[in-house]
Amino acid sequence: MIVLAVPKNLKVHAALFLVSLIYGANYSIAKIALPEYLEPFGFIVLRIGMASILFWLFSKTSVAEKVEKKDFLLLVASAFFGVAVNQMLFFKGLSLTNPINASVIMTASPIMVMLTAYVLGKEKLTVNKIIGVLIGASGAYLLLTKDGTSLAHGTFLGDMFILLNGTSYAIYLVIVKPLMAKYRPITVIKWVFLFGFVFAFPFGIEQLSEVNWTVIPPVAWLSIAYVILAATFLVYLLNVWSLKFVNSSVVGIYIYLQPMISTLIAVSFRGDRLDLITVAYSLLIMIGVYLVSKK
Repeated sequence: MIVLAVPKNLKVHAALFLVSLIYGANYSIAKIALPEYLEPFGFIVLRIGMASILFWLFSKTSVAEKVEKKDFLLLVASAFFGVAVNQMLFFKGLSLTNPINASVIMTASPIMVMLTAYVLGKEKLTVNKIIGVLIGASGAYLLLTKDGTSLAHGTFLGDMFILLNGTSYAIYLVIVKPLMAKYRPITVIKWVFLFGFVFAFPFGIEQLSEVNWTVIPPVAWLSIAYVILAATFLVYLLNVWSLKFVNSSVVGIYIYLQPMISTLIAVSFRGDRLDLITVAYSLLIMIGVYLVSKK
């Protein structure tokens, strides 16, 4: 029997495309359970708690790695910004906006990472980056305010939560970098999720305790399982495996696919509407991200 070998780089890009597909679909799939059956903070406690268990169990498949005491403070800070605040803002924002807006705003993450690194003195500004920030920020502002700035109507409040979510995650990416360089990724992430669960627990346990589990339909259960198993646990493992063969900039390029996938799914299955104004403002954000990321 002839076995055809698949090139390693093809496997890597297939894995990265799968990550983008999972994330892109997550914006619409998570909305099935949000907020009709699970309130945002309750969903987050469930998501972080279950994912934390999975990461700790997975870590048992390799030799245990001891973390130095001096690094626990950085792990706690990473958990606060990268898991607790980040995910609570994302789910709260997603419950108040639509998947298309949320996925587009999230593509601005590289801009926020660069600004955070600059403020912390870890990166210098260049002309390209300054222009990129201005263009990307203009696109984000126009997208956020295209339906007005009312906190009671439209998607403005939800969009703002998504933007703050991206900012929190940007801070996490900068402060977790030295930990990732020092320890294996699974060692870092299992502690980050454990501490993140401790932070999120007081905010979501009441919402979680009020859930009427008996009325949740099968489709909502599938939504919950997808968020925990695919959009949290699996994508992390795929990203970590991919980073063994390509650098982080290649992984970052795939963020551009997420709004396209999210839009296709939202328009096709949720009946969401895509207008030319949203497309134009989205392109401004992506041009800004390209200029910021360009070496």
